[in-house]
Amino acid sequence: MTTAVDVKGVESRYVLQTYRRQPVVFERGEGMYLFDDRGRRYLDFLSGIGVAALGHAHPALARALADQAATLAHTSNLYFHPLQGQLAERLTKITGMDRAFFCNSGTEAMEACLKFARRYWFTHGATHRTKFVAFTHSFHGRTMGALSVTAEEHYRAPFQPLVPGVSFASADDPAGLDRLIDESTAAVIIEPIQGEGGVRPAPAAIVDAIMAACKRTGTLLIADEIQSGSGRTGTFLRSGSIGLEPDLVALGKALGAGMPVGAVVLKDKVAKAIEAGDHGTTYGGNLLACRAALTFLDELEGGLLDSINAVSAYLFERLRAIAARSNGAVIDVRGAGLIAGLDLKADATPIMTAALERGLVINRTSSTVIRLLPPYIVQPTHVDEAAAILEASITAAL
Repeated sequence: MTTAVDVKGVESRYVLQTYRRQPVVFERGEGMYLFDDRGRRYLDFLSGIGVAALGHAHPALARALADQAATLAHTSNLYFHPLQGQLAERLTKITGMDRAFFCNSGTEAMEACLKFARRYWFTHGATHRTKFVAFTHSFHGRTMGALSVTAEEHYRAPFQPLVPGVSFASADDPAGLDRLIDESTAAVIIEPIQGEGGVRPAPAAIVDAIMAACKRTGTLLIADEIQSGSGRTGTFLRSGSIGLEPDLVALGKALGAGMPVGAVVLKDKVAKAIEAGDHGTTYGGNLLACRAALTFLDELEGGLLDSINAVSAYLFERLRAIAARSNGAVIDVRGAGLIAGLDLKADATPIMTAALERGLVINRTSSTVIRLLPPYIVQPTHVDEAAAILEASITAAL
């Protein structure tokens, strides 16, 4: 029988050490819970960093994947298959966009957005419009293009020089943003709620400034909804609910409910500038991934969105009560839907560790923020269980 020691030993010898893993080996999951190699149960309030939206071992997803794997999993994009068009139609209808491009991850979706924005201006003869404006605290991925529009220096420094022509605005400085966007800007890029950057919702003033600057200069708007989209905040996209009108939207994470799926949904004005051969992917939009995403959409539209909004209200009520009782340890509670952040007066690592020891899976981001990203199937009883462990962990750690 393979033990945790065996797993860690093999990894330490053969796996490239790019991750600081928590000291637990998960072997199976069921609904809201994960089970380690000793059979111990953990309540999952991270869902694989916002991915396992239907929880673990969801029966409908398991059946769909097994059926598709036994039928046809992959053909490449050299040929048609029945599912990619179905998924594109549903995504465009639910988002109000016109076309979809499929890839394998949110980072790949962001890379595609950057290329499509550049291609748009090239097609229109404005070859000088190559610059991008993003935001401080942003995180858009780790490949070279996505990393170039990611603000945090510790991600960027070892890989310089990155893609040139990127500027970073503060979400608290609308006037500063306006000065950065001009007739040489290809696109402005924003996360409606910054995830890795500390669960920071975009302020209304910066949303207004973005829309005004894009209207003034014709600059394209890219919404990174990899974490905030696909229903996470109670609407399929966060953008429209806060007044953003993107030309391109990057999706990933929850869209595949555990399978690697990424997508760009975009307006026709951008799509018309793209030609065959401008971009591509071997695996993107394969049958297995599309089947997973279609199953996810079936479940989401079958009642999960309503449930997200109901449980969210209770979740934030419990989190604010914890903050009020924390004697100043919790300085802010932020988020929407089923993405929540507790900003602490000190580093959040001890609380994350204490919670894991007590059977709750959460994570730390932006140093001082505890981030919660529970599966969409979460119920008030799970919130009660998580809140009790979280409060005990804060008390023990701080």
